[in-house]
Amino acid sequence: MPSKADDTRQVIDTLRAPRTIRERCHHLLALAQADRLRHFACAIDQLEATAVYVEGVIRETYPALDIPFHSRWRHFNVGGIDRLGPWSRRLASYPPDERARCAFDLAITSVLLDAGAGAAWRYHEADTDTVYTRSEGLAIASWHLYLKGGFSSCAARPWQADAEGLQQVSVASLSKAFQVAADNPLAGLDGRVALMQKLGEAVAKQPHYFGHTAPRLGHLYDYLYTQAEDGKLPAAAILAAVLDSLAPIWPDRLTIGGVNMGDVWPHPQAGGEGPSAGLVPLHKLSQWLTYSLIEPLQEAGVQVVGVDDLTGLAEYRNGGLFIDSGVLRCRHREMQDRAHRPDTELMVEWRALTVALLDRVAERLRARLGVSPEAMPLARVLEGGTWRAGRRIAAEQRSGGGPPLQIISDGTVF
Repeated sequence: MPSKADDTRQVIDTLRAPRTIRERCHHLLALAQADRLRHFACAIDQLEATAVYVEGVIRETYPALDIPFHSRWRHFNVGGIDRLGPWSRRLASYPPDERARCAFDLAITSVLLDAGAGAAWRYHEADTDTVYTRSEGLAIASWHLYLKGGFSSCAARPWQADAEGLQQVSVASLSKAFQVAADNPLAGLDGRVALMQKLGEAVAKQPHYFGHTAPRLGHLYDYLYTQAEDGKLPAAAILAAVLDSLAPIWPDRLTIGGVNMGDVWPHPQAGGEGPSAGLVPLHKLSQWLTYSLIEPLQEAGVQVVGVDDLTGLAEYRNGGLFIDSGVLRCRHREMQDRAHRPDTELMVEWRALTVALLDRVAERLRARLGVSPEAMPLARVLEGGTWRAGRRIAAEQRSGGGPPLQIISDGTVF
């Protein structure tokens, strides 16, 4: 007979599975199409026009349809500047495994510092005399902090993110690195600092994932390498390791059996069965990170399979695309005039509908472009794609290009 611990483990695994994310999100989309949700109405007949808009963005940006995966790596060369090239050439003398570890150190810290910056924040890159904002600005700020050894406790090995170095990140050090000031506020600054410090604690306490000696984020690569069978590793296995190893870092949220579930939220119409019913898992940052770890693994010789088992990302650019293009309509207009926390029913509903609609728009895009799901997995649709289109349509409709709904960010969700 299964024990209570076994039952708890099953609930945790259910809420971490991409299959559950899809099921719950598509369940809410079906309710939206039936006009049964409290906060959003859905005009699914507008989705084809949305696909046409996204197709235009794709053909303009990637006319040969040679779209890379949606990942943090795209942001490091923003502005047409090859920042990664010189770094990669300097790493060329390192053994392949160490190159992969360094890439993991960079990707994980940068992704976890990526949650929305807010409309007022700017980052000035002195080397290029260029100002960047939002996700690209966060990427470049975290890139320079990484290069300067901001996550390392060892001056001789600055290009790593180790347990001690992460725990030493402070409000003062992150404020300086991200150029935060009274007239340049960064949303969720304290949350980001706490996240880095908790990340360092998690690295120190989990040798299974991060190494018994000199624990660092990069050792997650070693763990995943051992999980590959015949050189193949399912993308869902990467996500499972990310969710399990990073569970301790999230702010106080829903816990099950003492395990912090992270980006999982209640919704009264979420559906489901058993103890996990009524909960919507989204795991935006964790899936964004999983997408970003695929390339270092592949460069190290691991073939990542089943990438389309992952879902779209429930963030404000993708979600904004569907509001701004008329697929989703907020039932109560006044809700667009106030800011909302991620745990509100409206925000959970919006993010869940976003995930489901990304699947739907991907189907239409493939049909329009005449490509298969294998040639155009969701990771390419996002990059080509919906995220870029969401940013563009926001700029067309609002001064400053902010999202259609105001978000109160703690630096760990959006």
